[in-house]
Amino acid sequence: MIDTTSQPLGDRQRAVALLVAGCFFMENLDGTIVTTAAPHIGASLGVSATAIGLVVTAYLLTLAVLIPLSGWLTARYGARRVFLAAIALFTLASLACAGASNLGELVALRVVQGAGGAMMVPVGRLTAMSGVAKPDLPRIVSYIVWPALLAPVIAPLLGGVITTYASWRWLFLINIPLGVLAFAVAWRLIEGGPVSGVGALDWPGVLWTSAGLGTLTYTGHLLSRTHGSWPVAAAFGTASVAMLVAAVRHLRRADHPLIDLGTLRAPSFRASVSGGSSFWVAVSAVPFLLPLLFQEVFGWSAVTSGALVLFVFVGNIGIKPATTYLFGRFGYRSLLVVSGATLAGSMVGCAFLTPGTPRWLIAALAVISGAARSLGLTGYSTLAFADIPQRRMRDASTLNATANQMAAGLGVAAATVAIRLGGPVTHALLGRTSPALSYSAAFCLLAPAALAATAGAVRLHPGAGDALRSRAGRPARASVRGAGSRGVG
Repeated sequence: MIDTTSQPLGDRQRAVALLVAGCFFMENLDGTIVTTAAPHIGASLGVSATAIGLVVTAYLLTLAVLIPLSGWLTARYGARRVFLAAIALFTLASLACAGASNLGELVALRVVQGAGGAMMVPVGRLTAMSGVAKPDLPRIVSYIVWPALLAPVIAPLLGGVITTYASWRWLFLINIPLGVLAFAVAWRLIEGGPVSGVGALDWPGVLWTSAGLGTLTYTGHLLSRTHGSWPVAAAFGTASVAMLVAAVRHLRRADHPLIDLGTLRAPSFRASVSGGSSFWVAVSAVPFLLPLLFQEVFGWSAVTSGALVLFVFVGNIGIKPATTYLFGRFGYRSLLVVSGATLAGSMVGCAFLTPGTPRWLIAALAVISGAARSLGLTGYSTLAFADIPQRRMRDASTLNATANQMAAGLGVAAATVAIRLGGPVTHALLGRTSPALSYSAAFCLLAPAALAATAGAVRLHPGAGDALRSRAGRPARASVRGAGSRGVG
């Protein structure tokens, strides 16, 4: 049933959504920008550039391990207290990272920074969506989603400019004014105290879930290393699957689980988690592969390649004002099918790029890819909550945030594996290989991730997400039973 207690969207909720968007930008930017500066950071700290991979992995691993805790902490201590503490921790840790004198210090401080990020965005997003009417969710989510699209795209250019004209320490110092501003705004806007009747923390759930997600993230790190060992990665991957299976079994049986998996009984939410995860993998891979292709194969500068990749963001922003109307006019299933197919097609198109390809054509392809990314992520992020009652939003938000974070992190690992497989694949098919062919094969190998999301969208009922469309000229269903989106109350 549709929640009729929600209030119309107001200025305060828009402001909260924009605040969360800014925090989301900081979290995502810090997960990717360090990669560009790895050689400079390594030289400054007296270690190899490959060793700096630990700085990225420590951050992503902490996010993966601690995000599942965000829901319980919000209920136990209140959204305001947790959100403000998370911003303060993230900002202070960023300042400390800028002053790190060796690799050990930097890795340890990145863990602290990741702890702040893990609480900051899920708690903020839950606060922004709290009490919002279903038809207003697409607008709220569209405010929040764009930083996830911008950060990976702008990171190569911003990282290149900072490391070329300043010090790598500014990669972290830029968070300070942003964090101070976010804290000041959050102090005025964020409300929400503890929830009564919250049970004790599910420690077995914490241990199994954290161990499984942490090991899976480390598996991605092993796979992303240029000369990583496949058997070692396979061993960690197998262990992570075993621990996650144990976690799921526990969460399904526990009286007060860390994450209530009952939200997956709603087909729209289940489709959003599964299809959205596949889509996230493809979305994360493109901004990672394109700068490497332009710099390592085409020989272009970091600034030139970063400027071209920015056209992906032009597509993100260009389609954004129309997303609410488009979903209201054509429905979620149709547009998710189109966005997945378009993203897959643009990735195949990238496989045919050469140094002689006109720059305007590369820019046009990037714009198309960006529009598809924006449409798809907005759709999946909104559809996830279409049929979740307000009292289950905390569990749904926590599970969705965990799935998105894992998929985004594994997208980079998948891109690295695709490049490594590109050589053998092109040699087997063409009898020859080269760096350019390896990247072409990588784009083609990753396109099926977007197609997998498309296949899932095809199976959605045409009425999926109708509860979100009533203010766009489509009547919301009083009961969405049979529309592929059964309630979970």
